[in-house]
Amino acid sequence: MKIAPSILSADFAQLKNEIKKIESGGADWVHIDTMDGHFVPNLSFGAPIVKSIRPHTALTLDCHLMVENPENYVKDFADAGADIISFHIESTAHAHRTIQMIRSHEMKAGIVINPATPVSAISEVLGLVDLVLVMTVNPGFGGQSFISETVSKIKELNTLKDDNGWNYEIEVDGGINDETAKVCLEAGATVLVAGSYVYGASNAGEQISKLKQSVK
Repeated sequence: MKIAPSILSADFAQLKNEIKKIESGGADWVHIDTMDGHFVPNLSFGAPIVKSIRPHTALTLDCHLMVENPENYVKDFADAGADIISFHIESTAHAHRTIQMIRSHEMKAGIVINPATPVSAISEVLGLVDLVLVMTVNPGFGGQSFISETVSKIKELNTLKDDNGWNYEIEVDGGINDETAKVCLEAGATVLVAGSYVYGASNAGEQISKLKQSVK
């Protein structure tokens, strides 16, 4: 199980140190949430922040684009040093093209579904992606409660992966803690995004260790 702390919950004034905390604490990826204020009702950082982070960590930079027309931002994030770009199926009419663009820049491509979006909405691209991100809260804000009805989608994605011989990671984002982490692991998740659970505590490294212990 990989742990990908979300820096949306970090102290932006101490971002380098905040990333070092999770790196030394055993994090596998850094999850970077980009929001445009249109696709979701919030604004956050973009490619310049990724570029500023890149020299300071060897961790995988997992960039989650909560933006309309994500294809317009692929090159900027590639140039900034992103390793993975994930985008919402709900945000573009050109999912195949966007995946091809991401791959053309030698990055891994991920597809994201909101809590109310069925797995069937991404059936045509499941064989093309490296990662599927299941939102277990409504995207846009940290600190929300886990929506338990989404667990069935994790199970469905895991079954489809096994049945078809696909190799995508199943990532889960929203309301992750000791208990929900176990539920997600049992359903087939392979990557957990945790924001406020990690950065809302006094010791981020200890929280990562607790998560990893909870799913052993």
